[in-house]
Amino acid sequence: MPNYSYTVRDATGQVIPGTSEAENEEILRKRLTENNFTVIEIKQIKSAQKRVGGYGGIKKSDLSVMCRQFSTMIDAGVTLVRCLNVLAEQATNPRLKAILTDIQTEVEAGNTLSRALEKYPSIFDRLFVGLVNAGEVGGALEESLQRLSQFLEKDVELRRKVKSAMTYPIIIMCFATMVVVGLMTFVLPKFMGLFKDLGMKDLPGPTALLQSCSNFLLAKWYWMVLFVIIFVVAIKLFGKTKVGRRIMDRFKLKAPVFGTLNHKIALARFARTLSTLLSSGVGILQAMETVAGAVSNDIISDAILEARARIREGDKIGEPLARSKLFPPMVVQMVTIGEESGSLDPMLAKVADFYEDEVDAALASLTSAIEPVLIVGLGFVVGFIVISLFLPLVAIIQNLSGGGGT
Repeated sequence: MPNYSYTVRDATGQVIPGTSEAENEEILRKRLTENNFTVIEIKQIKSAQKRVGGYGGIKKSDLSVMCRQFSTMIDAGVTLVRCLNVLAEQATNPRLKAILTDIQTEVEAGNTLSRALEKYPSIFDRLFVGLVNAGEVGGALEESLQRLSQFLEKDVELRRKVKSAMTYPIIIMCFATMVVVGLMTFVLPKFMGLFKDLGMKDLPGPTALLQSCSNFLLAKWYWMVLFVIIFVVAIKLFGKTKVGRRIMDRFKLKAPVFGTLNHKIALARFARTLSTLLSSGVGILQAMETVAGAVSNDIISDAILEARARIREGDKIGEPLARSKLFPPMVVQMVTIGEESGSLDPMLAKVADFYEDEVDAALASLTSAIEPVLIVGLGFVVGFIVISLFLPLVAIIQNLSGGGGT
């Protein structure tokens, strides 16, 4: 988890410096404001995270398997240090192996497991560390690891379904682009040479437009490549700014077709994460702060943090969620009923199951709808190119027929 240095002013006007860990700068700013401080400056402290051997990242599926094995060994009475040693020996990912070995060393030196995991915030996020810490404090580490494994498996499954649904459209789009570029750069120039040999000077409008596009691709293709690179880099840099991230996150929720899908994915992640944290004994305020950083959308994250602030002042969970207009009535009602009946975490798990099923249905309908749209679009483009190529031939045939009749 990132570490920040901050400077604030209290109610008496005294300037107070300090440091704190937080999911991101916005969460820390809201936390300080809730404590009646006026924030002057916040800066992230560069992490002195220890470098470990190996290359590449660590998949969530690997972490899920690790948590399940870890839970089984803890439940069987194996000591924590021995568990870490076995996990390190069995790890196939060299980076994970090195990290587990270092964590084993930290635990042997007297540190808690959650404290040792905090050294690697890019691998073990706040949710992971929070659940492990709750398990250590409550004496039920094996249960926390089991819940964490289930959470990671659900998250991996959701991401896999989204990627799987998007694979087919992307392949079709790539194939369509290759076909169009091939026609424009190889087939079209041969036809243009034929028209020139036949003495045709005035080309029909569509053919002239096609010829201009073909000439640009052949002579100045690097400008198009450069434009694409600049556009992609600019979007990424803009998305890293606070304003840009908010604009893009709002667009993700409002975009036609995909906006509804993104919203359902965020709601499923919100419910699943909060349910997992609460069932592991994490306090509601800490859980809400962790969830705000886990939904991967600043607009929904702000609504969660606003709800957290209202809960801190004594409100119930459902009321501030309803005021945000980002949580459907069904979610609000389920949360309210769960809170009143004292079964909030299983109710949230049901909400997560519902929205994961909704995501499955949305992906299935989206895939079936995109397929004919892409085929029609590809047919239109190829048809336009073919018709543009045959228009001059028709004109030539008509001229020859007219000349033969006189």
